[in-house]
Amino acid sequence: MRTDMTRTARLLLVLALSAAGAGAAAGCGTAEAGRTEPTPSPRSKDRAHRVAEAWDGSRAAAQWRAGYHPVAPVVQLPVGGLRDDSDRRAYATGTFDLRAPLPSARGKSGRVTWRDGGSLTRPLVAAERAYRALDSNSAPGPRLTVTKAESGDMTVLTSRGPATVPAWLFTLEGYATPLKTAAVNPSEVPKSPVAPLGPDVPTDVLAPLGGLTKVAEDGRSVTVVAHHGSCDDGPVVTALETRGSVVLSASVTGTDDGPCTSDLRGETVTVKLDRPVGGRIVLDAFTGRPVPYTEWPGPAPGRS
Repeated sequence: MRTDMTRTARLLLVLALSAAGAGAAAGCGTAEAGRTEPTPSPRSKDRAHRVAEAWDGSRAAAQWRAGYHPVAPVVQLPVGGLRDDSDRRAYATGTFDLRAPLPSARGKSGRVTWRDGGSLTRPLVAAERAYRALDSNSAPGPRLTVTKAESGDMTVLTSRGPATVPAWLFTLEGYATPLKTAAVNPSEVPKSPVAPLGPDVPTDVLAPLGGLTKVAEDGRSVTVVAHHGSCDDGPVVTALETRGSVVLSASVTGTDDGPCTSDLRGETVTVKLDRPVGGRIVLDAFTGRPVPYTEWPGPAPGRS
């Protein structure tokens, strides 16, 4: 299970946290508020409809809805976040000290429970493995010290709504509440009933998304990472909404030759929806697969 970001992504996160305002990291940021509402091309609309038709009512859709798929951080910082730049850098670079015994596994599996009463049994992740996912750097520098480790639970936002999951709770020196990390593996993503597009598709028609970073509390918008270059006018993302899915189509505007691939950058784009996401699957028109949740530089990881 990937309970944490890569070291590079963590470093980007801490740089963004330390900067004044979201999007201060070079090449990152939200879409301009005044951007004209995008209009999908006929080809992208046709592809979005094909993806929706393949998924809606499919076996893959049923498997997705039955699984545990986080759409928010599975590592949650102490209440209030980290106290200063030194601690934020230690977290981002994965430099920890362990001064407490790690508890033994409390069984081979744990139960994920949703607020609607549904539940699912998933394999448990050992405390040592969860800790090692956090402590990935032995280099000198600021460190976070773990003074206690114990089992507990946490709330994680999933594709089926909020769920209570088993967690490992790591008490950090100087903090009143623990850092939490989910102690169960996500479910396997089902095989898509539609094949991905090939690399020959022009990016002004369709491009793959970088990931899902946020679902609004009311479910009426989703924020995704879209890619573009320095020689274009930026990415646009449109949504096709059906009863069972939300298909997102990303493209690049303002260039005839595609993005400057030597200077690709990510930009977060928020897409407003006609109605809440609910239990619908958020799909990428290009890949034909569910848009995976990804960490992205911005506000600190959520709390339970």
